[in-house]
Amino acid sequence: MPGERLEDALAAAAELQRFGIGAVLTRLGENITDAAAANETATHYVAVASELQRRGLDGDISVKLTQLGLDIDPQHCQASLLMLADETSRRGIRLWIDMEQSFYVERTLDMRRALRAYPRAGVCLQAYLRRTVDDLAAIIPLGGGIRLVKGAYRESAAVAFPRKHDVDENYFTLAIAMLAAARSRSGLTCVFGTHDQHLVARIQRHADAAGVPRDAFEFHMLYGIQRTEQMRLAREGYRVKVLISYGEQWFPWYMRRLAERPANLMFLARSIFSS
Repeated sequence: MPGERLEDALAAAAELQRFGIGAVLTRLGENITDAAAANETATHYVAVASELQRRGLDGDISVKLTQLGLDIDPQHCQASLLMLADETSRRGIRLWIDMEQSFYVERTLDMRRALRAYPRAGVCLQAYLRRTVDDLAAIIPLGGGIRLVKGAYRESAAVAFPRKHDVDENYFTLAIAMLAAARSRSGLTCVFGTHDQHLVARIQRHADAAGVPRDAFEFHMLYGIQRTEQMRLAREGYRVKVLISYGEQWFPWYMRRLAERPANLMFLARSIFSS
């Protein structure tokens, strides 16, 4: 695993690129309550963008708004986000706004709207939230990118679907809407972040039936999980990127992501003991 150091994450990205797989880099940590730490995070991501460009790596950056001080000063957070959008845009790098707990959804989407002038900006949406069907319809016209995940935070049944089956069905319904937008050449970059092979297969079949080209959307997965599947998708002409997390808080974050689908624990164990 890349662990704590950016240099190790960049090395992992370079190794993936040999197989036609891109990377999404994210330094872990959220709910920052110190302004100096929030400013340091913004400066850090500028350095990441610079390194990706210098090394010629196919990489995106994903940042949480609470890393940029959303809980401290929303206006300063937005200014930092706009600065990062400028830096990544001129380097040809996609900037993702990660999604956090449901408490932050509205403010996160407002920040995404503030980046409407940046076609390489995108936001993450969570399929387990009941509101996401409406959020997706509101965000698609902005173009840019939408990365759909299932969701990993603990939420009440009033806010999120409690049953896996309902989450999966909502995910697929949202995916159909995203693919329809991609097929209409709306400028939307569709990303499906999941390790659920059944969902991946359903999305593939629907895209083929709807005439959506394989390079019109992407699959994103976690570093170290289902490496064989990642490589298979890349060989078959699909765009694939791997989320590489690093920083002091990488282990608890990784465990929470694995909890989205417990079967991934077995995939992780196989990856570790076969390496």
